[in-house]
Amino acid sequence: MSAFSRNRRRILSLWLPRLSTDRIKRQLSHGNAAPGKAIASSEVSRDTNGALPPPLWGRAGERGKPQALPLPPPLSLALPHKGGGNNTEPSDSSHDTPIVVIAKQNNALQISALDDAAAHLGLEIGLPLANARAICPQLRVFDADEAADARTLNAIADWCDRFTPLVAIDAPHGLFLDITGCVHLFGGEAAMMRRVCGVLTAQGFAVSAAIAGTSVCARTMNSHVHGCIVRDGEEADAVKPLPVSALGADAAINTGLRRAGLKTIGDVAARARHEITARFGADFTTLLEQALGQSDAPISPRKPLPDYIVEKRFAEPVATDAVISATLSRLAQMLVGSMAQQGKGARRLEANFFRTDGAVRAIVVDTGQPVTKAEVIDRLFRERLDALNDPLDPGFGFDLVRLSASRTEIVVQQQRDLDAKVHDNDELAALIDRIAARIGGRRVVVHLPQDSHIPERAVAAAPAQHHLATALQAAWPARVESEPPLRPLRLFEKPEPIKVPFATVPDGPPHHFTWRRATHAVVRIEGPERIAMEWWKHTGQALTRDYFRVEDEAGLRFWIYRDGLYGSELVDAEGKPAASNWFVHGLFA
Repeated sequence: MSAFSRNRRRILSLWLPRLSTDRIKRQLSHGNAAPGKAIASSEVSRDTNGALPPPLWGRAGERGKPQALPLPPPLSLALPHKGGGNNTEPSDSSHDTPIVVIAKQNNALQISALDDAAAHLGLEIGLPLANARAICPQLRVFDADEAADARTLNAIADWCDRFTPLVAIDAPHGLFLDITGCVHLFGGEAAMMRRVCGVLTAQGFAVSAAIAGTSVCARTMNSHVHGCIVRDGEEADAVKPLPVSALGADAAINTGLRRAGLKTIGDVAARARHEITARFGADFTTLLEQALGQSDAPISPRKPLPDYIVEKRFAEPVATDAVISATLSRLAQMLVGSMAQQGKGARRLEANFFRTDGAVRAIVVDTGQPVTKAEVIDRLFRERLDALNDPLDPGFGFDLVRLSASRTEIVVQQQRDLDAKVHDNDELAALIDRIAARIGGRRVVVHLPQDSHIPERAVAAAPAQHHLATALQAAWPARVESEPPLRPLRLFEKPEPIKVPFATVPDGPPHHFTWRRATHAVVRIEGPERIAMEWWKHTGQALTRDYFRVEDEAGLRFWIYRDGLYGSELVDAEGKPAASNWFVHGLFA
């Protein structure tokens, strides 16, 4: 089924202005950061490592069981209680201490983020740390950690996937959700916005939201008006009263607009476009038109939109393996039915499990041939789930299970009743899929011939799921009957050096050699087989190799070679012939 209907685009913009300090406060409340004490002027806390705390079921003064509602970011975000008390923070004086995040800018430590308590004291972003300490000596200071902020934002984005698979990052602390055609599943745009913001706020994240027809309009409204829903076609009227800084343009452009007397977006929109472009550039004109709803630009989702999506939402969380398995089976039947209407089969399947505490687990399965049977999908996921090193932990239960086909192909019908070869290929492909689901697709490989006479480049290993048909049709050099093989059965990935005390020069074989601290006396020799390197692929000197097939007194057969031609390629600094190096490259059966 199509993931979305062809409706007019609607974008939900989320902005988390206090993401850095909110993340740190969650760490402090869960004991993952330094004790809440005043930091000396010479100290800077190093505790912002980005690791989110474990779930905190309830707050001080609350009672009752956790409510079964979907929660924000995975692995760490907690769930508020339904208790009769207020949602108050634990009674710790450290929670009332202002918190700031600092970064080095212009060779000075300046505030890059701050919480509400610090803002109420008059602190602001860009203020030097020394000035901030003079205003508030008990200030708690943490280093900026952009990587940790990005991980937290991505965790929130993973949770937002339950509303729409089209979630984009609006750096540094924002998200775009393309909610076109899916708001009816959540009771409308207003109800959906309240649900998203309510859960994030309950987790201690300050959040602002707005919905509009374009991403720029939604973000512009979001910066000044929380909870605004702009109807289709009313974008221009909504943004005109806002200041020009709401557009998010460069500071130099904002200063130039104010100096020109253009203080609001409406003032700028009233001027001719060519005048704005000549003064401030075409990029700013494009930004203005997108904010006014006169043009639009697509968002860049974190994940590509799957070809087919089916999902099951639960009124009450489910945690038993039987229910989860039965749900996957039903979803597989729905997915196969949707693909069959267009004659397609799945080559890559992904199952997403959304936990009530916000954790999202994704299981991906690849197939060698387009899958058109629900029982095959069901069996592959059972194999994959049974082989997980980290078992699928339902926690307090899953409230949403989604199955999607991210890559599909048109199914080619073949005669399967009389052609035994087709049946054999199908069984082999199914076996490869099951093994790959259990141990990983990269560990099941086929070998393909390459157009190169260099031994280590003559064969390439490729995933069997994607290259099985090519491997079955590959043409290998024919072996001469009653003759030993020209190439060893086992070829080393990297030739191993051997010690050869002496050998017949210029191109004779060794009489004995030492390999892996064992000496082998040569009793039979075949060769040499001279192989010149591909000089057009080498930046330096490519030495010619002389290969020998040798057998020792114990019957072991080796494939060894001399690296370089004696007297021509191998010379010392005085121009005299130098000793050559010997290597063993493979073993015969």
